[in-house]
Amino acid sequence: MKGLLIVFYVIVQILIGLYLSRKIKNEADYFVGGRRVSFFLVSFSLFATWFGAETCLGSSGAVYENGLSGSRADPFGFSLCLFLMGFLLAAKLRRKNYLTLADFIKDRYGRLAERLVVWVMIPSSIIWGAAQLRAFGQILSVSTALPLDLMICFSALLVITYTVLGGLLGDIYTDLIQGAIVVISLVVLAVVVLTRTPDLSAIIQQMPADRWKILGVGESLWERIDRWAVPVLGSLVVQEAISRFLAARNPKEAVRACHTAGGIYFFTGLIPLFLGFIGPRLLPGLADREQFLVVLSHQYLPSILSVIFLGALISAILSTVDSILLACAALFSHNFLLPILGIKKERTKVLVGRAAVIVTGLVALIIALSGNRIYDLVLLAAAFGTAGVLVITLFGLYSRLDSQEAALLTLVGGLVLTPVFQLVLKLKAPFLLSVLSCAVIFVLAAGLSRKKPVPL
Repeated sequence: MKGLLIVFYVIVQILIGLYLSRKIKNEADYFVGGRRVSFFLVSFSLFATWFGAETCLGSSGAVYENGLSGSRADPFGFSLCLFLMGFLLAAKLRRKNYLTLADFIKDRYGRLAERLVVWVMIPSSIIWGAAQLRAFGQILSVSTALPLDLMICFSALLVITYTVLGGLLGDIYTDLIQGAIVVISLVVLAVVVLTRTPDLSAIIQQMPADRWKILGVGESLWERIDRWAVPVLGSLVVQEAISRFLAARNPKEAVRACHTAGGIYFFTGLIPLFLGFIGPRLLPGLADREQFLVVLSHQYLPSILSVIFLGALISAILSTVDSILLACAALFSHNFLLPILGIKKERTKVLVGRAAVIVTGLVALIIALSGNRIYDLVLLAAAFGTAGVLVITLFGLYSRLDSQEAALLTLVGGLVLTPVFQLVLKLKAPFLLSVLSCAVIFVLAAGLSRKKPVPL
């Protein structure tokens, strides 16, 4: 049954990509769906891109172990991030018909800042994509009893193939299918668990008081703010999400899509949170907290529904990986390679974009095959650069300060400061301090550059 499910997924994904490939005529079609994607599709694609397998497994496991204090990132932090994306970024960026965030950086700070931002944003995304490929390969390996490395290669081949064919439109339509499966599967699991737990009210009333606390015990104020800042601000300027609202038909729909996706994410994310909250009473003494939701599905769902839940986890991973590959390819080809090569023909631009997807996917595959410490690499990569990109983006959108030197120094500061604060100095709020430091760097450098303000 599991093998048939996987084969079905492969066929559906590739057929969708093959069908939509006929609609791709130029670079805008490939990377932002021709800017004609409906509000509904943009909303669900934003949700599916954000709602990965780690959201289900990681958040439910964290709440299982720590109570509500383990749930700040999911669903609260990341859903708030989507709302802020709508309030702060969507309308302004969509109004300019950009293909990537780096396009805005070029307009505001120049070509050199654009190229630096590309190489700040790409590495962490590729490594995160590699972690997702490895997770997908592990699920397939367990399901088919085939070697892990072979299944990782198969995973990469699948995602690369349908992403190369369909571009963003292919991603968005597969996101619709994948996101729907995730939502339906979580709802079914919750309903089954609730119907088979008649003493639910007693379980909730008997929960220890510390499991109800949403703030971590013993944390300082700075630590608490940092724990919220990482999911809320740290993901605000990622290309994977920005490319989705740039595909909307107009700025108004781009904003609405972000807010709608945030709402879907929040209410869907409450399901693994709730299950993890009551988890110690349902499955006491579980050794591996991140396996909680999988074990729960095996014990509470009939075999056919358990297989469908496996499909939901695969769906969540696929919707994240394809977004990452396309986002990295857009930054690499559109903002770096094409300007250097001086390519003007739209058909050639699309070919270069597709080649960039293949290259990006192969790099992610090599990293995924490199070993078991990919999670450590993801944590390290996530610390690089985000603070600097966030600061120059917000200053560029909402201030008159306009200095290429300030932007470059801030980007370098973001690359250096967060890992130093986190890994060397081991400070309690490394990301927040990095953001504040980058803001100071930008203001001081812009003031020293003595350039006249440019009207917004």
